[in-house]
Amino acid sequence: MSELDMIIDIIEGTTFAMTPLVLAAIGEIFNERAGIVNIGLEGIMLISGFMAVVAAEMTLNPLVGVLAGVATGAFIGLIHGYITAYLKGDHIISGLGINLFALGGVAFGIEAVWGVRGYHTPPDAAKVPDLPVINISPIFIAMILIAIGTHYLLYRTSIGLKVRAVGENPEAADVVGVNVERVQLLATIYGAALTGLAGAFLSIDWLTAITKELPAGRGFIALALVNFANWSPLLALGGGLLFGFFWTLGEWIKNMAAVKAVIPVTLMNTIPYIATLAVVAGLIGKSRPPRYVGRPYKRE
Repeated sequence: MSELDMIIDIIEGTTFAMTPLVLAAIGEIFNERAGIVNIGLEGIMLISGFMAVVAAEMTLNPLVGVLAGVATGAFIGLIHGYITAYLKGDHIISGLGINLFALGGVAFGIEAVWGVRGYHTPPDAAKVPDLPVINISPIFIAMILIAIGTHYLLYRTSIGLKVRAVGENPEAADVVGVNVERVQLLATIYGAALTGLAGAFLSIDWLTAITKELPAGRGFIALALVNFANWSPLLALGGGLLFGFFWTLGEWIKNMAAVKAVIPVTLMNTIPYIATLAVVAGLIGKSRPPRYVGRPYKRE
């Protein structure tokens, strides 16, 4: 393989590896800007990925699968948003509940639907095809447009102003007539829908399989990228690019015979996670979260 082919493969691999992270991170940035924390990204990816495979395989239409993944994420966001915004429940406990439900529910669902344990591969007709000529997913292009659109929505529209006001000072937003709970609920639905898209991308596009460990920690890395991006959708692209590059580089390194003879493959699998967390750790204290994030708003 020539150096040019290697560079092209690394670029293509990076686009696939960064897509689910950026989608989930942008979604989390949006709902945290409204004051709602959702640590259930891992669970949303897993459940949405499962539902995407079920829908795509039943219809043999990958678009239906993608829409099912997005709808599943939005529905989970509706539940989480109602618990945190309207019932004033603890954000962390609700998110943890999503993750725990996903772990057991999807493992059971795979066996119940396909009669196998832990792993299922959908047929080719259910998989999202890559773009012609270049080996890049159309969801990657959609991710870039979503990042730009969400940034514009947050910083250039009245909707974004309301979202940011609710996350910074809900009392003041309430006084001027903003319905705090409704804004938080809708922001959480939007954020979880993007995470659902990330789950669908994993199961019927990039990995083309559903397993009970489908996200493999990507939901938690996306949470770290929120801090890396300083709650900016466009900066989330940079964080995702960093992780995607190191993931692809790690895959190349661990396939080298000389390296495999010295370093265990399981240790090399940690390269992208260690690199990303090292960068995020260096930014701790330099980024500022929304002032009211994670705190239930109660009128006095």
